Parts: sequence; structure tokens; C-alpha cells
Amino acid sequence: MSSKKRHATVIGVPLDYGASKKGASGGPAAVRRANLVEGLEALGLEITDAGDLSVPKITAAAKGKLKNGPAILKVCQSLEKQTYEAVANGSVPITLGGDHSLAVGSVSGVARAFRDKGRKIGLIWVDAHADINTPDSSPTGNVHGMPLAHLLGMGQKDFARLGGFSPKIDPRNVVLVGIRDVDRAEAVNIRKSGIRVFSMQEIDRYGMGVVTEQAIDMASDGTAGFHLSFDIDVVDPGNAPGTGTVKRGGLTYRESHLLMELCADSERMVGLDLVEVNPLEDTQNATAVLASELSICAGPEGSRPRNRNDR
Repeated sequence: MSSKKRHATVIGVPLDYGASKKGASGGPAAVRRANLVEGLEALGLEITDAGDLSVPKITAAAKGKLKNGPAILKVCQSLEKQTYEAVANGSVPITLGGDHSLAVGSVSGVARAFRDKGRKIGLIWVDAHADINTPDSSPTGNVHGMPLAHLLGMGQKDFARLGGFSPKIDPRNVVLVGIRDVDRAEAVNIRKSGIRVFSMQEIDRYGMGVVTEQAIDMASDGTAGFHLSFDIDVVDPGNAPGTGTVKRGGLTYRESHLLMELCADSERMVGLDLVEVNPLEDTQNATAVLASELSICAGPEGSRPRNRNDR
């Protein structure tokens, strides 16, 4: 391992306009209070905490096929610039949400930074939901159910073209992990796109280790590395009650940690999102603490201490 100190940039995005249930805007503060920065620094990482992005105020009631679209787009534009600059300056961006609509900005910025170098990135999307609805297929109009479609160039053009190019990721390098709640239209979009999905059934059958290693291989094939976008609702609500869209039958505490550990050990992760922590739904801050633990566990590019016997 190189003796050079690795650098990561923590960016908070207090955004909940993409969801029906409010409260995810408090996620970044809750995860920071759970000693995120201190834990990352204890790994030997040099950390820049960039604070929270400004989120415009909304007074009108959300409606339409792309609810709160202009405000969310503005936040994603700001985030795209920040993650781009972080990567361009040799840092790994760690984005704290906030609802999952923010991933349009975080992933786009990382992808653009590597595109400038003539490289592409992969994407591992860890979530209970596929998030691949378009404005026309979404039953709710909630943008946090659409970010993957936008990143693949299937969504609304202003979101899909964020950063000046589309799609952001080659579908062959996109892997969904932990999916257990998919709309009918999303199933169609998944088949059309050709992305790989590891459902909870496959995790149960093959094990988290095998699934994660395959996901890393697919996302890394021919790329500079992968962006990991982790929605806390992928974890079973018995361990992560503090999120707006709970769905029983999710990852266990150890499965979620193992996924993060293997991603860290791969030394291929170029960006990280940890989203959908909702303190208003939490119990004794358990979900925020778990989110902090998982972010630390993923310590960018092998910064997490290893067992010397591991090969």
C-alpha cells in the first residue's frame, strides 16, 4: 500500500424534495453527528468536510410527472460541480443524503471528471428499489425513483444531459444489488437497458461475498473504477428503521458491512453516496450510526486496515 495519504471530500446534501415523506434533509447532519469524519480520519484519510450544499426553498405544492424538478435539478447541478472538482483534485467524494435523486449530480460529476481523462466509470447501485422510472412511467412523480434512468439517458433531458453528456455510464458496467421492490415499468426499463441485477433472492442463494465480488468485476470491467451509490433502505428495517421507504427482507447488518469491506478492498471505488437516512423515522439514531459505520467501512481505496493474512 502506498504511504501517500488518501484524500476524501465529504459533501452534505440536505435534500428531500424527491420523496413523498419528508425528513431525509436531516440525514447529513445525523450521519456527521455519528462521528463520520472522525472515523474516516482514524483510518489515516485526509478529510475535507465541504459542508452542506444550499437547497432552494419551495413554497408551492409538489405536482406533475417530475415533482419539484427545477429545485432538484439546481441542487444536482451544484453537486455535479463539487464532485467533479473533488475528483479532478485527486479526492474521493463522499456524498451524504438526502434522498436518492441527488445521485444524478454526484455520479455525473465523477463520470465527467474521468471522461476528461479519456476514461469511463462503472456504477454499483445498492438499493431496495430499482430507481429506474422515467417521468412518464413513474406512478408518483417522485424524482428519487428516477435517478438511475436519468444517468442511463432514459429520463428527462435536463437531468439526463447534466454535465453535458449522456449516458453517464455504460449499462454493461451498471449493477443493481439488493433489489426487492420493482415497479412493472421499471422491470421493462431494466430489460431494455441490459443492466445486471442481483436481487435479494440471489444474495440469499449465493451469498453476499460472491454477489459483491461479481458486482465489482462487472462495474470495473474496462473502467477507471466504480461509483458506489448506497441507499440505506437496502438494509432490513430491523437494523435501519430511519428511512422513508422501508421494505422488509433486506440486507443484514453483517451483509451490508461485508459489501462495503469488499468494495474498499478492491481499491476501485472512485465515489460514494450514502442516502435516504431520515432522522424523523429513526429509533435512537440507529440508522444514522449504521450509515456512518458503513461509510467508514468503505474507506476509499483501501484505506481501511486489513488483516495481513488476507490475500
